[in-house]
Amino acid sequence: MTEWLSMSAAELGRGIGKGDIDPVALTETYLDAIEGHAARDRIYSVVTAERARAEARAASDRARAGLRLGPLDGVPISWKDLFDTAGVATEAGTRLLAGRVPERDARVLRNATRAGLVCLGKTHMSELAFSGLGLNPMTATPPCVNDAEAVPGGSSSGAAASVAFGLAACGIGSDTGGSVRIPAAWNDLVGLKTTAGRVSLEGVVPLAEKFDTVGPLARTVEDAALMLAALEGHGRAADLRGASLKGRRLAALRTVVLDDIRPEPLAAYEAAVARLEAAGAIVEPVEAPELLEAMPMSAALYTAEAYGTWSEVIEAAPDKMFAPILERFRGGRDVPAAEYVAAWRRLEELRCAWHARMAGYDAVIMPTAPNLPPDAAKLMQDDAYYVTENLLTLRNTRVGNLMGLPAVSLPAGRPSCGVMLCGAPMQEERLLRLCKAAEAALG
Repeated sequence: MTEWLSMSAAELGRGIGKGDIDPVALTETYLDAIEGHAARDRIYSVVTAERARAEARAASDRARAGLRLGPLDGVPISWKDLFDTAGVATEAGTRLLAGRVPERDARVLRNATRAGLVCLGKTHMSELAFSGLGLNPMTATPPCVNDAEAVPGGSSSGAAASVAFGLAACGIGSDTGGSVRIPAAWNDLVGLKTTAGRVSLEGVVPLAEKFDTVGPLARTVEDAALMLAALEGHGRAADLRGASLKGRRLAALRTVVLDDIRPEPLAAYEAAVARLEAAGAIVEPVEAPELLEAMPMSAALYTAEAYGTWSEVIEAAPDKMFAPILERFRGGRDVPAAEYVAAWRRLEELRCAWHARMAGYDAVIMPTAPNLPPDAAKLMQDDAYYVTENLLTLRNTRVGNLMGLPAVSLPAGRPSCGVMLCGAPMQEERLLRLCKAAEAALG
């Protein structure tokens, strides 16, 4: 049964459908793996064993009766600790929310439950989701699957670790500036950032709601597609059959995203591009000067909304926060309202320029992260290193958030290196189909 822990969610679902896998036995296998794992308390903030067992029994009954609710009915998954869970602590990785127990599940959790998915529990995360590193000395820092001394990427750090270490078939995270894609890349997973506004944020602890998105961290593109359908509650996943790269036009972005890139991610990216071309894709280098104006706007757009959302809670007990995260929130304290409004108006114009430039391409590609996972101890000891690595980590992924795009990070073939494909707004199914073909080419 331990082989189940390395299978994709879709494979497990098919096994349940064929009668080869019993959801109860599957869930117990995951619960045993979680309980016996050395990093259990660094990955899961709460294990909802009773709920998982009850949901697994129901899934098992449906499977025997031929009444499965969907392709993932009976598959156990984890949830980042900012999705409200009725009667279970949801604290968003911060001591500021210690003891917060919602009365109702988040809408996406309700949708997933209606699709038959089994809730294993809640995973640790960066404090209030405001860091791409995954370092959280206030609650817990999950491990990175490729480097025991490194951070795992954030803010969906525990979500990535739960899948990478075989403690969940899929992890549900959120992405405001790269929080699904960075931990996916650094832990060799597939990470889907959805278009802002596509997946419900009801019952999701916010960071900056105009940028906040919900998405899965998974082992395969197929899993990501199936999870998106479950999260939305309609059950109609992207049709990935016959996906091909032949004749597909990909814009290889050069503006900003290759600056100061480290040797390993650059080599992985260049090798990935070569494999995509060998599979029939047409890859053309493209500059996007609108990014040179858009990227510096992040400081005002993100921090002003984040601080406006959390200022009252933060300033009531600032000593409960990790100092670099507190400082980042307070960066929005003095952003004038007029500057914030003007920045958003200008960003919408820059998005129009981007869409016009990229209209002839099937996707835009770039390295997911320009760096490898930084050393956790050094981040705690060296302030300059922390600032440099945190800002560099989120730079490339932020392109997708600023331009309002769906994006997928795929393993690039080297440990902790990812290649990211960005599509057109609300065109996740088309992007996932392309990524299915890219996944096959990248091996």
